[in-house]
Amino acid sequence: MTSTLPLPSLFARSLSLASKASDLPTTNAETQDIIQSSLTDLRTLQSRIAGLSLFSPNETLEDISTRDLVYLLVPYAHAQVQDRVKTVSKGERLPSLVLTKNLLLNFLQNLDNYEIIPETQRALYDKKASNPASRRELKIKQYQAEKDLRTRIETIRKRRDQRPPSTQTTGPTNDFDLIASLLPTNPEEEEEDDSSTDDIVRETTLLLIRVFFAQAQNQLQNIEQELELLENAPSSPPTTIAQQEMEDQRGKRKESEDDMWKLDAPAPKVGANGPLLDEAGKPLQPFTILPSGAADRARLQAQVFGPGHNLPTMSIDEYLEIERQRGKFISGGGAASQNAPTTSEQLALDAEMDGTIEGEEKAEAKRIKDENWARFTDENPRGAGNTMNRG
Repeated sequence: MTSTLPLPSLFARSLSLASKASDLPTTNAETQDIIQSSLTDLRTLQSRIAGLSLFSPNETLEDISTRDLVYLLVPYAHAQVQDRVKTVSKGERLPSLVLTKNLLLNFLQNLDNYEIIPETQRALYDKKASNPASRRELKIKQYQAEKDLRTRIETIRKRRDQRPPSTQTTGPTNDFDLIASLLPTNPEEEEEDDSSTDDIVRETTLLLIRVFFAQAQNQLQNIEQELELLENAPSSPPTTIAQQEMEDQRGKRKESEDDMWKLDAPAPKVGANGPLLDEAGKPLQPFTILPSGAADRARLQAQVFGPGHNLPTMSIDEYLEIERQRGKFISGGGAASQNAPTTSEQLALDAEMDGTIEGEEKAEAKRIKDENWARFTDENPRGAGNTMNRG
């Protein structure tokens, strides 16, 4: 059934499954079943794309039709789904990571062949930062560039959908849905879109490819770091038959040593009035040494299961709470309070978080506060309130 589906339908089904699994925990068996179904469709899709020779190194970007352009994203989507496959050991995680890496490299190689990525954007990821400050600045620039691309995509999508708001459908909730929105709604129809619609779809697809280029670059860096950690991590060797025999012998030896320290079983009773010890001094029956007085025996018997010390009447937390209520603790102040930044200093620090919504909000709050203070100093010159001592 899968082999007879049109390419758009097969791609749409795999993206729908991937989108569904993205909202579920990867540890669930149900999620893994959905992921495997999506991977099966994506493998079939890649095989059919290769069989149809949709992309050739001898072609240019202009030679690819708008309907086929979206299939350049198949390796990227395949890599994202493969990265969510559950692995429980180093032997499972390593090959899964290598497969994800190869899919991303295949995606980037196709973009190089057709020269889709502008040099300005490529330079952001070819540049290497030499210190933490440079890395932070570079990350902010990459984030801003990706944010601008997504804003342009959303603007084009709204321009494409000119229906009344009451009839419009909800927008994509994740990247899989965003890719699926580029596929034709009726794959069976061979009618070509009008020139304006075709231009909008083509522009949106190229912008989305540039967004995923940025994400693929960051993902490859993370994969390289994880691969290095896994390759240097010690592996637990399999247990051989000789090692298992040594473990069994060690267990038997420990069991025999434990038997050496077990207490002898009590000797059978020889009668209530019989002798306690034999001629060699070995006890013939269990006995307990107690004081002769009945009062002492009762007192000792009552202390058998009691503690050897006086128990506290309250817990430490209760005692500290009582002391706090008595005013014997001073809260606040001290070196920690002295070294803590003031509200103005904290606002200035928060405003330095460039590239984030919170940073922009803090920067705006700092600007308003500075303007209010400047206005106050203009309206109240220095010394204007000194009415008592004018000397």
